[in-house]
Amino acid sequence: MQPFDEHFEVVVVGAGHAGCEAAMAAARMGLKTALYTLNVDLIAQMSCNPAIGGIAKGHLVREVDALGGIMGEITDAVGIQFRLLNTSRGPAVWSPRAQCDKQAYRLKMREVLESQANLKIKQAEVSDVIVEQPSAVSRQSSVTPETTENRELRIENAIRGVLLRDGRRVSADAVIITTGTFLNGLIHCGEQQYPAGRSGEAAAVLLGEALKKLGLRGCRLKTGTPPRLDGRTIDWSRFERQPGDVDPTPFSFRTRRVAHHDSQVPCYIAFTTEETHRIIRENVHRSPMYSGQIQSTGPRYCPSIEDKIVKFPDKLTHQLFLEPEGLNTQEIYVNGMSTSLPIDVQLAIVKSVPGLESAEMMRPGYAIEYDSIDPTELNRTLETKKIAGLFLAGQINGTSGYEEAACQGIMAGINAALKVKKEAPLVLDRTDGYTAILIDDLISKGTNEPYRMFTSRAEFRLHLRIDNADRRLTPHGRRVGLISDEAWAEFEAKQRRLEEVKLVLERTKVTGAMAGEISVELRSTGQPGAAVPTCSVALDLASAVGQPLAQLLKRPEITIEQLAAVLRELMPRFFERDSSSEIRNELKSVETEIKYAGYLEQQQRAIDRLKKAEQRRIPDWFDYRAVSGLSREMQEKLGKVVPQTIGQASRIPGVTPAAVSLINVYIEIQGRRREQAAAL
Repeated sequence: MQPFDEHFEVVVVGAGHAGCEAAMAAARMGLKTALYTLNVDLIAQMSCNPAIGGIAKGHLVREVDALGGIMGEITDAVGIQFRLLNTSRGPAVWSPRAQCDKQAYRLKMREVLESQANLKIKQAEVSDVIVEQPSAVSRQSSVTPETTENRELRIENAIRGVLLRDGRRVSADAVIITTGTFLNGLIHCGEQQYPAGRSGEAAAVLLGEALKKLGLRGCRLKTGTPPRLDGRTIDWSRFERQPGDVDPTPFSFRTRRVAHHDSQVPCYIAFTTEETHRIIRENVHRSPMYSGQIQSTGPRYCPSIEDKIVKFPDKLTHQLFLEPEGLNTQEIYVNGMSTSLPIDVQLAIVKSVPGLESAEMMRPGYAIEYDSIDPTELNRTLETKKIAGLFLAGQINGTSGYEEAACQGIMAGINAALKVKKEAPLVLDRTDGYTAILIDDLISKGTNEPYRMFTSRAEFRLHLRIDNADRRLTPHGRRVGLISDEAWAEFEAKQRRLEEVKLVLERTKVTGAMAGEISVELRSTGQPGAAVPTCSVALDLASAVGQPLAQLLKRPEITIEQLAAVLRELMPRFFERDSSSEIRNELKSVETEIKYAGYLEQQQRAIDRLKKAEQRRIPDWFDYRAVSGLSREMQEKLGKVVPQTIGQASRIPGVTPAAVSLINVYIEIQGRRREQAAAL
């Protein structure tokens, strides 16, 4: 083998949101790490909307932060508007969202990466991966009588490094590919099309072709982006103003107060008109999606404006959001107007919206097609099944969104580092977080469209809340070395505070004076939900005298805020902090645990059952073709995915509960046969 020019323990290819988290995780775990990117000035570029979080996506960012990732802290530093979404519903689906300063985000990310020990940032194009095939001897020794025909041999090719376009060879013990939309990227804007990773940047053609040669199954996906407008040409008086929260909720558990707390900028709400719809209907044949120019699948839950008009012809208007791209730019992102129509049509669509008649486009919208890898090619660690030491994370695995990319990035970085260290991998199950749900969905079911996270994908939403992400995942981050001593001490102190508040609520009985104080608070703050007459509330509170405060808090009309005055007298030290959002969030967390205790106990029993199924492993030697009663279709699906547990097998599309029961029984039968054969 030719000599290498440089050596790293972990090489990360691509410096988007997945690549940054992967590189930081590996470096902070003590490994010599290199992050390769086509342009160091565009590290963590927000190619689409400069926003982080949203429904379910905010959960993912909280989980990345709880594991020791950096997306949450950087968002808190550069966010220019913060909103907690879904607060009219239960706490299971509350989710933070922040509009960010696009330029500040990538500059801050680069600053953090450059200050990290063990991490080198390199500007170069990776054109190929260097793979070492097993020797003839190791091949021969790997073939045993137990090796089954319907499973691929477990002696894989192994990664040895990467080849750069300029001819340099870089050795690595593990390689993580996080190339986003750059693999054979092709941009469409009306009838025009040209190769690009995103507008103005070259596509990664050489690496895309190299991955195909490795035998990894791939698919072609599509995403898009809307036009950007010059804010100076917009009549802002015509739109509904959407301000940020008065007391913003940070993304990071380590943030006491977001940077732009007192200087948040508003977004604005706009609507399409019948004229907008007419222009689109008359020109839809010029859209690459409808002309046949694009044949790959786009994101179902973020459709283009032309898709909306065609698929929902009875809808008279569609909502748009005008969102600033930063504090030092006039560029405005038109959320909800993603399109690949020709530029002249895009401009006509923009001008048909009241208030945008004089608006000028700074950048047109476009669609982009790109290659991705079938995620059923991956193990639960995000390592490829066919090539040891090669990990994939982000849009290359068929996902959409910065947040979905980041959570894969940190998990790939952690597991690549653990593999190099020869330590046990970190594998989360669906009861641990949305991160685990995303990975399990991808590797068990695959995807034929860009995957987006939703709270509805979780079986145990009430258990997987934003407020307890640290309790669920920070111990894992600490175990692998991503949580510092200071952060761990803060985490433990917070858990003690929560337990103290809970104990005070459970042990303190309501007195007549307390009931009067709470009644006054109820009259001043009003009731959440359905209105309850003040007199009936007073009577109810009189009957609550002698009950624990926790029992009172279980009533739907009582909130923790209405008990705050009483709690302040009982435990003043808890309130002696300068972060009002931290105090509020901790109180709400305790309230949720008490108010929904019955539901949480019910979910815990279901979680225990699922964990039992996850602990029942399917041995590597198991032969699906020898299972009597298993259809050929199920044999093929199980042989393709190669589930590692009974739980994972049950989630493969088309695999029935009866088939899972058969597998469960045949694990014992085939195990006994192997023992008998070994004895002979």
